[in-house]
Amino acid sequence: MSNSQFPKSSVVLRYLQIIFFAGLLLYLGRSLFIPLFFGLLIAIVMYPVARWLEKKGFNKSIAIALCLLVVATLFAALIYLLIWQINVFRNESGVLLVKLEAVLKQLQIWINENTGISVNIIDNWESGIGSSLGGLLKGVLQATVSTLFVVFMVPVFMVLFLYHRQVLVQFLRVITPPEYREQLNNILQQTILTYYRYIRGMVLVYLLVGVLNSIGLWALGVPHPLLFGMICAVMTIIPYAGIIISALLPVSMVWLQTDNVLYPLAVIAVFAVVQYLEANIIFPRVVGGQLNVSTLVMLMSIIAGGIIWGGAGMVLFIPFVAMLKIVSDQLPEWRPLSFLLGR
Repeated sequence: MSNSQFPKSSVVLRYLQIIFFAGLLLYLGRSLFIPLFFGLLIAIVMYPVARWLEKKGFNKSIAIALCLLVVATLFAALIYLLIWQINVFRNESGVLLVKLEAVLKQLQIWINENTGISVNIIDNWESGIGSSLGGLLKGVLQATVSTLFVVFMVPVFMVLFLYHRQVLVQFLRVITPPEYREQLNNILQQTILTYYRYIRGMVLVYLLVGVLNSIGLWALGVPHPLLFGMICAVMTIIPYAGIIISALLPVSMVWLQTDNVLYPLAVIAVFAVVQYLEANIIFPRVVGGQLNVSTLVMLMSIIAGGIIWGGAGMVLFIPFVAMLKIVSDQLPEWRPLSFLLGR
């Protein structure tokens, strides 16, 4: 190996070290960074609204308070929708448990008659439910406390970002070298436009997912397929729990109406297929097209975000990649990275 190759190797090693320690910092500081960057995301989205209100003569604090009211109304509507679905499912849970016990009895009889193996599914199921109930409740409590903390802190960070935006922009200008200050203005403008496109892409994804859900439920004869399909699409905003709770309602209704376990399984299959298409095809292509980022990079950012920050990272890492694309477009020495990230 020639000596001229050592500098290149050291550069590659340095970048790998930066990526490793940045990922470690993001993982260890996720309790701070997740609500912080969610607040930044919402602040950038609400910035045009705040600017428009201020141009109409509203005081800066009042304009930000109105933006906070809009965000709080959307949060409250989402939480109300979730609670409504839980209450409806809870009212039907008694009948569902009776039907589930009957299905388990039939399965136990079939296994005993066809295999000769004596099993007691119902006793094992009830004992398993009892033993795991404590751990389940503990996990739900911990997840609820963590979610409530994030929900409380996100609006706080949003308000602070909007109120101190001039200070933050001035700070960026001070630390930016003079030869890059013109590019900084372009980066800030493009960032706001990129976040707008990101939200537009998310809306398109939810519409497509809602349409696919509705078509699948309609094909299975589920009542009110458009309503349930769109609700399940909107509830995917809440990672994991949203789609599970939303799917329980149409699944339980189908089971109560048909008395056939195959129909609920078919409904679950519809949601599973649509979720797979949304995560691996629809979301990367639609949102990537809005942000001018390649589908491969979008998919990699979703996976990396899920590894580091869970469901929140799958949402937040996408605009991070889009911002990196904007910066690389403005800096000549970063053009190879721009070429790699672009479509």
